[in-house]
Amino acid sequence: MNLAEEYRRFITAAKTERETIDLAVMLAEEKGFVPLEKCGTLRPGERVFTTCRGKCMAMAVIGSETLENGLSIVGAHVDSPRLDLKPRPLYEEAGLALFKTHYYGGVKKYQWVDIPLALHGVVVKEDGQIVKLVIGEKETDPVFTIADLLPHLAKDQMEKKMSEGISGEGLNLLAGGVPVADEGAQEKIKQTVLDYLNREYGFQEEDLISAEIEAVPAWPARDVGLDRSMIGAYGQDDRVSVFTTLKAIVQLPTPLRTAVALFVDKEEIGSVGNTGMYSAFFTNFVAELAVRILPQYSEISLRRILAHSRALSADVNAALDPNYPDVMDKFNAARLGHGVVLTKYTGSGGKKGTSDAHAEFMGLVRRLFNQHGVVWQSGLLGKVDQGGGGTIAYLLAVHGMDVVDCGVALLGMHSPFEVAHKADIYMAYRGYRVFLGA
Repeated sequence: MNLAEEYRRFITAAKTERETIDLAVMLAEEKGFVPLEKCGTLRPGERVFTTCRGKCMAMAVIGSETLENGLSIVGAHVDSPRLDLKPRPLYEEAGLALFKTHYYGGVKKYQWVDIPLALHGVVVKEDGQIVKLVIGEKETDPVFTIADLLPHLAKDQMEKKMSEGISGEGLNLLAGGVPVADEGAQEKIKQTVLDYLNREYGFQEEDLISAEIEAVPAWPARDVGLDRSMIGAYGQDDRVSVFTTLKAIVQLPTPLRTAVALFVDKEEIGSVGNTGMYSAFFTNFVAELAVRILPQYSEISLRRILAHSRALSADVNAALDPNYPDVMDKFNAARLGHGVVLTKYTGSGGKKGTSDAHAEFMGLVRRLFNQHGVVWQSGLLGKVDQGGGGTIAYLLAVHGMDVVDCGVALLGMHSPFEVAHKADIYMAYRGYRVFLGA
């Protein structure tokens, strides 16, 4: 319960990838981790980290064994489904000012209407100054919302498929409704919003083109259930894995194998870009470690380190929901409160897009967890041909290392209010710590 309370505060504050990395860096520095770029030769027990563009991060505790024996890695992703403001978002229509958005990741669009939303992000002004923006989290702040069609006039809408009831171009945020007094202004209500942004944050409309602003639910994480056994919050996929991995590595004594915590971006849209798992960020980090540890570093050394490594892809799975039992194979479904979930494979259809962990590695992880009292369960993502999904596991496996998905089961995954069990969160932390220290 104590760990869950700490997590509740974390997941309330970490609503974007940048905010998540900022919190991770803060905790890492408090626990003695230093920037890798400032280090010379590394020795067992030393603790280092590096970041990239404020959206991904790698941490390591140097082990006592030679680096060529491989690393113990736990990797999670920091991004979550959301609504991004478009580069030219602000417009005026029918006496209202609105922000245009583009949804990010796999969302049910109807879940994002008629709820309070906050804006989080950064704006880069023409002179290069970076302005941080958070509107909608304080009780005194205004919030934003997307108004749905009233049922009295929704006859045509109600006859559409759920995926078509709300269109992507219809996800426009209400932003203002009072005109400026300036008779010369052509769009008086839009100008009111621009005047506010300039007065409070000092930027102009054109500065929004060089901005990253995300609309996220404007509510804190809350205890769920009369027994307070669960936590409901936005962004638990996959920041519950970030938090538990972070807690595990900062408490780790000197391990035998060098332990690495990896937090990457863009998983929800395919792990692309220079902060996603497809990028060279992780490989570069391992190379930087190797050149500071191995007397004679070479590319073959790097390849051996990666191939001899083992990893947990720390990502969530779907829990069996008693309201929707038909989409799950009940014999292979994860359940809330039954421990951290080992997922041998994900993918869709005929296992498309999965790395499919080998039996030997499944046995190793199972044995580690059993020996150390980590409560775990196995789980798959729904019935065959029902749907599917992916993680960063296959992008770790491409280096030749063994990897298996391991994370917390959720209800309402990808919704604005996902639910996790506190016991599972605790066992994820325990499991990651055991794995990193083994």
